[in-house]
Amino acid sequence: MSQSFRVNAIDPERRLVSLSISAESPEQARAQVQARGLKVVGVTAVGASMSMQRKPKFDLLLFTQELVALLEAGLSLTECIETLAEKELRPGIRIVLDELMLALRQGKPLSEAMTARPAIFPELLVANVRASETTGDMDRALGRFIAYQQQIDALKKRLIGAAIYPAMLLMVGGGVCLFLLGYLVPKFSRIYEGMHTELPLMSRLLLAFGGAIEQHRLAAILLLLVSLVAIGWLSSMPAVRAAMMARAWRSPWLGERLRLFQLARFYRAAGMLQCSGIPVVTAYERVAGLLHPVLRGPLLQVVGALRQGQPLAETMHRAGLTTPVALRLLRVGEKSGKLGEMMERIASFHDDELSRFVDAATKLIEPLLMLLMGGFIGLIVVLMYLPIFDLAGGLK
Repeated sequence: MSQSFRVNAIDPERRLVSLSISAESPEQARAQVQARGLKVVGVTAVGASMSMQRKPKFDLLLFTQELVALLEAGLSLTECIETLAEKELRPGIRIVLDELMLALRQGKPLSEAMTARPAIFPELLVANVRASETTGDMDRALGRFIAYQQQIDALKKRLIGAAIYPAMLLMVGGGVCLFLLGYLVPKFSRIYEGMHTELPLMSRLLLAFGGAIEQHRLAAILLLLVSLVAIGWLSSMPAVRAAMMARAWRSPWLGERLRLFQLARFYRAAGMLQCSGIPVVTAYERVAGLLHPVLRGPLLQVVGALRQGQPLAETMHRAGLTTPVALRLLRVGEKSGKLGEMMERIASFHDDELSRFVDAATKLIEPLLMLLMGGFIGLIVVLMYLPIFDLAGGLK
């Protein structure tokens, strides 16, 4: 039975073409295209089977690391990309690499080839590569980008890792509470029905709530699922996320940490670009998009002031884009001419500060959550047994 395939290939003029082929198997589709004198890049099934395929994610960090390793081994840039393309088995990734290789063979610089895929290659990497194409130290420039990306990824993983245990604790605690309210409390309610004794108010409320959950169990489950879906949907809306971020920025405790995280990211990106030979004004313009709007406006004001010849450190300080440590190191960098290196040191200092804050916050939040969940579960248990305690006291 024939099936439609999407075949990406390179024609004799080294242009990337995409063909729709009808064949019984991917091998037959490949053979048909090769018979036309084209070099096949990838074959993908079209239709129902295609919807089941997952689009592969381009691992930018791995690509950069492998490219640096090949460059340091003495291969030319075109040979490096060709080698990476030959070893790649996933058609989606292979197409991207073949596009880069084709652009290089046409005489285009790598930075220009990367701009055709802005969703894969960020502007910071493109700017870094563009600067290294004039200085001839692409391997070192890519190495700086790798260090930058690893620092950002490490901090993100640290934040996610710190949130996993509290989230699991809330899930387990919530599950225990639902079990008590939906299963045990109704059983105790039936026991107390035949006792013909006056129950404490809080116990009556708890038993009534548990009984309502038991009687309307399906509705309670649906309500819980709808609530979870609604929370997930609302949190994915840009307007809601922007409002939550704005509220977090106004928080004296959390807002300062968000500001420090943004500044550390800014200093690391700007320092990387300056170490690659990009002027400070151009570097600041390139990294402005990384900042939250609260800080982006002041940074653009700094760019305007720098164009007028004003000193960097004092201008950054007046715009509120420094910390005491950052201000001193910026002054040292201005005097010594090592501004890029000083910015990377500022970023490392504040990354360490944020890591210490995350560790301290985790050590504080985890026992507090355990205390709250344990107290809530304990309250449910006490209210369930309180009538029994009262009855035992009356018998004495």
